[in-house]
Amino acid sequence: MPIRRIASMTAAILLAATGLADARPDTRTMSCDQLQQLIQSHRAVVLTTGPNTYDRYVRQFGNECDWPEVPMSAYVPTRDGSCPVYRCEEPVNNFPN
Repeated sequence: MPIRRIASMTAAILLAATGLADARPDTRTMSCDQLQQLIQSHRAVVLTTGPNTYDRYVRQFGNECDWPEVPMSAYVPTRDGSCPVYRCEEPVNNFPN
């Protein structure tokens, strides 16, 4: 097999693998239960939530957020409706000074 053809095939395989690695799971194609299990099993995961939107979602209890952020409630669209999840956000300080 000519070296040029091997190089072309290798480049095509690397491009395909890179494209697959960059793909994010789409919440709209999963049930709420599947989504929650995915987040629990991976501890934190970047998910597509719409045509041009994505975010990082985490377990409720764990060390997935950087200080001072904490897991805060959020909802994302799933195949079977709106699903409760958590994402890292800074807590709101509602205490008077």
